[in-house]
Amino acid sequence: MTKLSVNINKIATLRNARGGNIPDVIKAAQQIEAFGANGITVHPRPDERHITYKDVRDLKPILKTEFNIEGNPKEQKFVDLVLEIKPHQVTLVPDVQGQLTSDHGWDTKRNKDYLVEMIALFKKNNIRTSIFVDANLEMVKGAKETGADRIELYTEEYARLFFTEKEKVIQPFTAAAKLAGELGLGVNAGHDLSLGNLKFFKQHVPNLLEVSIGHALISDALYLGLENTVQLYLRQLK
Repeated sequence: MTKLSVNINKIATLRNARGGNIPDVIKAAQQIEAFGANGITVHPRPDERHITYKDVRDLKPILKTEFNIEGNPKEQKFVDLVLEIKPHQVTLVPDVQGQLTSDHGWDTKRNKDYLVEMIALFKKNNIRTSIFVDANLEMVKGAKETGADRIELYTEEYARLFFTEKEKVIQPFTAAAKLAGELGLGVNAGHDLSLGNLKFFKQHVPNLLEVSIGHALISDALYLGLENTVQLYLRQLK
């Protein structure tokens, strides 16, 4: 079964809007695990506008499932944090300073030498590595050349076109995942996956080990409740 890792950034965004500790990010992560999620994802950005570096440190000792930290390794502060925390997985995302949300994958060819260096550093510290990439066969091949353990397919385009062109838009993701499997790369996916489009994606993308979902899941929880929402997402992955 494909694992569900819940990105809790939006819970931190809500907390930070008022200051204080409501909602409690740590308590929410514990509840999400108790409700059946297979992992917790955070994406601390340099400005700490949602998840803070303190949050990451506070989460480490209390989590019982897999811990996935996303971010851009070109920020030394991020690299230092990952090496300190030693999560199960680090997902390398080519965000720039102040970026609202992730909007593209790595050019694994152009950045090959840099990625090789960073991935070797993380793997030396026994941290599984994943590279955020578009559903592009050349980028998948490039990811293999960096030494990464996995790729994370950037799924915004799939989500955007799902209700009008789902049969067409799924094809590059199917092909990319198939190639990744042939190359010995694990396959993760994330960005704008939701209750409406997740099941179809799971059915058509081979070798899918993990999805990371935050915005849609936390938004659904406002209407449906957190426990029910986690269960509904898990059901789409069966």
